[in-house]
Amino acid sequence: MSLGYRLVKLFLKLTGEKKSWSKDPIDYIAKRKKDIHAPGKLLLSGSSSESKQIDRGKVTKLHPKKKNSGVLLIYCHGGAFVYGPTRENWVFLNKLSKQTHSEAWMIDYPKAPEHTIDLITENVYQVYQEATKLYDPSKIILLGDSAGGSLIITLAQRLVKESKPLPNRIIPITPVVDAGVTNPDIVKIDLIDPILSINGVRSANEMCVGHLSLEDPLISPLYGELSGLPPIHVFSATDDILTPDQLIFIEKVKETNTQIEVIEGKGMPHVWPILPVMPEAKQGIQKIVSIIQGAHVE
Repeated sequence: MSLGYRLVKLFLKLTGEKKSWSKDPIDYIAKRKKDIHAPGKLLLSGSSSESKQIDRGKVTKLHPKKKNSGVLLIYCHGGAFVYGPTRENWVFLNKLSKQTHSEAWMIDYPKAPEHTIDLITENVYQVYQEATKLYDPSKIILLGDSAGGSLIITLAQRLVKESKPLPNRIIPITPVVDAGVTNPDIVKIDLIDPILSINGVRSANEMCVGHLSLEDPLISPLYGELSGLPPIHVFSATDDILTPDQLIFIEKVKETNTQIEVIEGKGMPHVWPILPVMPEAKQGIQKIVSIIQGAHVE
């Protein structure tokens, strides 16, 4: 464990992050205090930005000074479907955009409980449709962490189902793949997970699901069709309660012969590549950069 991660763990403990995720119902109003919907120039240093309303959400486009890759990065932030994006999301995406010389879109999608998963996923779909008017799908890479990781997987599943052009690849970072979080292996990991807890995660998912079941593929891509998906690069973490379901997802994807790469963060927490200070997060970002730069873009 690096000194950087020890500092992050200490900060998480002092700010009561784990305790906040133990509440049922989750206090989504308190969580939203960290939201940044209109980032300033300082936060997006080295890039210019512009925002546009699409459907019920907003897209902010980041333009790095050097933009020559021809690739578009579309990012769905995490936040348990109820809050975000946060400072960490903006910093993460801006780093990727600048290091890969690629335009990047942050999807600030509508949140639960005011909006349900059918409306949220529709917004993500509409953003992708808008993107394909400007970019060939083969030049689009989808990224998402936590709930955002779920959203990019369900988007890809919908595109397959509707026989629509697929993105070049998808990069889910510690995604939610089963909203029910009922896997028995989760209980023991809950004891060591420094961020998430079962009660809060399930509570947020219940706020989001509306009239659907928590096992509906729209919110739990584990139960959706997994064949025919674009190449997947999934980041997991050993100290994350969402990992047991991800392991099942990974095995099911492998059975379909879909290309999948697993990047395991040993001793790492939820969304480790986007956390500040940690050298492990820097290594995670460099891995993502290498995936983007190594993508075969026609």
